[in-house]
Amino acid sequence: MPPRRLAPSPAPAVHRTLAGSHLAVLTMIVCTGCDARDPDQTAQPGAGDARAGRRAIAQIECGVCHVIPGVPGARGQVGPTLAGFARRAYIAGSVPNEPQHLLQWILDPPSISPSTAMPRMPITPEQAHDMVAYLYTLK
Repeated sequence: MPPRRLAPSPAPAVHRTLAGSHLAVLTMIVCTGCDARDPDQTAQPGAGDARAGRRAIAQIECGVCHVIPGVPGARGQVGPTLAGFARRAYIAGSVPNEPQHLLQWILDPPSISPSTAMPRMPITPEQAHDMVAYLYTLK
């Protein structure tokens, strides 16, 4: 009896997309797994220190415009509440809520949304990484 032949894959583009997705996830795991910080302090491995992020958010006074759970006095009404931020699908209503996008948003909001009311703040990259970690604790 001749060997049975398998039918060609019906959707090779889907397989390439899935392979690309797996590669992206693997890259993210490898890149974020190198940080020696305590995982209990980070919302995203390697992203930053959530406690330091909460302190940076308070120091930079993000609560003047936003309600931010866990940040004393953060009861602003200009920008959206950041309660439940980790569960949101989008940042600024149009950008996928992913750590690299949030980092860019925190560092330079007008680069993502030129008409945003959120100004560019004097935030260091380290503070931004820490703020990302804290915001992803807000579930």
